[in-house]
Amino acid sequence: MGKGKRAIQSYKSTEFIEQARDAEGLVLGQNPFKAAPSTSSSLLSCETVCEQQPIKANTEKKGGQQTVSETASPTPAPSSSEEKEKGSSELEAVPSFILVSTYLSFLLLLVIAHMRDFFGKLFYPENYVQLREQNGYAPMVSDFESLWSRRLYGRIRDCFNRPITGVAGGRVHLLDRVSHDFNNTFEFTGRVREVLNLASYNYLGFAQSHGPCADKVEQAIRENGLTHGSTRAEAGCSRLLAETEEMVARFVGTEAALIVSMGYATNALNIPALVSKGCLIISDELNHSSLVSGARLSGATIRVFGHNNAHSLERELRRCISQGQPRTHRPWKKILVVVEGLYSMEGETCCLPELIDLRRKYGFYLFVDEAHSIGALGKRGRGVCDHFGVDPREVDVLMGTFTKSFGAAGGYIAGNRALIDYMRLHSHSAVYSEAMSVPVLAQVSSSMRMIMGEDREHALEGQQRLDQLAINSRYFARRLREMGFMTLGDPGSPVVPLLLFSLGKIPAFSRECLRRNIAVVVVSYPATSIITGRVRFCISASHTREELDYALEQVSEIGDLLMLKFHKNTTTAAGENTKKLQ
Repeated sequence: MGKGKRAIQSYKSTEFIEQARDAEGLVLGQNPFKAAPSTSSSLLSCETVCEQQPIKANTEKKGGQQTVSETASPTPAPSSSEEKEKGSSELEAVPSFILVSTYLSFLLLLVIAHMRDFFGKLFYPENYVQLREQNGYAPMVSDFESLWSRRLYGRIRDCFNRPITGVAGGRVHLLDRVSHDFNNTFEFTGRVREVLNLASYNYLGFAQSHGPCADKVEQAIRENGLTHGSTRAEAGCSRLLAETEEMVARFVGTEAALIVSMGYATNALNIPALVSKGCLIISDELNHSSLVSGARLSGATIRVFGHNNAHSLERELRRCISQGQPRTHRPWKKILVVVEGLYSMEGETCCLPELIDLRRKYGFYLFVDEAHSIGALGKRGRGVCDHFGVDPREVDVLMGTFTKSFGAAGGYIAGNRALIDYMRLHSHSAVYSEAMSVPVLAQVSSSMRMIMGEDREHALEGQQRLDQLAINSRYFARRLREMGFMTLGDPGSPVVPLLLFSLGKIPAFSRECLRRNIAVVVVSYPATSIITGRVRFCISASHTREELDYALEQVSEIGDLLMLKFHKNTTTAAGENTKKLQ
């Protein structure tokens, strides 16, 4: 597609805030992409106004018809306490038979696994040599850990680590494989199937091998090569890297930013540079593994508070501040509260306004991981601060990754300039790890410019992707609830978890989806609690309405087959609501 055609195509988009929408964010009575601004520059001017005065639509009734008028006032964010109560009430509504049978099935699997190991060690001891002490050396893995991998995970190993080829966009090419020894080994059949991708983090659809971002990447490679082959502390600090870091700082609303070449290392290697022995880290109990690794590497004392519960955090703060450090009871050097902006396993946003109030009250430092929220939440895609209307300067450390919404790799740490200058000298990610490669930097900068509206040729395309993601996410989650499924997450989250509960239904759901050419991610214990096994749908702006409707139709059939619809009273109104949506 030539530049002229792409400019015409991007011109035909529109802004999410200009449409009349219902409580779920779906367009009322018209095509969501029918109207368009008069000129491409009008979006840029509107964006400048929106930064100072957020838009909210007010509805009025005139002559029996509903009209929409726009006024400049902040958009109210949902109360996190209300959302938490809603989620807990939904779990309480699950029939007791489902919960009891889930525990019993888990217990039965463990009993059978132990019986097989008992007789296996008795009659086939050569197969269990790795679990016994050898030449004075302890076994590499514990008995139960090996039991879990062999007897439980091995049963459903075909549901994970499925190889793909090509770009993981809205659709993906899956390499078919088969196992003849109960999932111990796999063989490729040579067949490649195209499946609908509801498993990849590609929120804004920038994972593409063609288009304006791919063109910018190709141009950057021709001008700068592939990599600098050095750390940024030596010869890896290029002009492209400095410009991208400055752009990231402007995008998230901070003074400066530091780019790291690996997303996991952004947390694991930078948290130890912020806190050390004598400091206190208070972490959400459902934080990502990278945050846990960084906290453990720091040497600081770690405390945990209830998931997304500001009252639990305040109780822990009061207790830790009053008691001080262990044994010496001296005051803490620093207190760092670590949360995620959007929890990828639950689809929930953090209670940021309440955290800001506690920060002002107790004077701790706040670290927000926006790996899944940056680019996916907020009218301008600026993350959880944009979502709640909070000044980013109220958060001490903003962390994010480029793998979810930008179609790239790596991550960033953003904050005030003094903090970032300190991190450039003391963080292991800046001193010892390699600088981000040129193609990845070009992908990050081109996609971010498009979201910010700074790419004149594609000024509207970034906002169009944000709009489409919001529409798709709300539509998919709403339809699942109407069908009677029990889902988690907040409205507008691109991650939509659907509870499966029973351990036997988890692999069955994944295999049934694959048989219908749909790729999904299923999650079970120990990643979740025993009774909250789930399938996690990842919605993208690249998904069309026809693809989502097909997925919903197939998921509904699977739900009837596996008896997953726990809220059947809502299915009667599904048809009427669908007509209203159309």
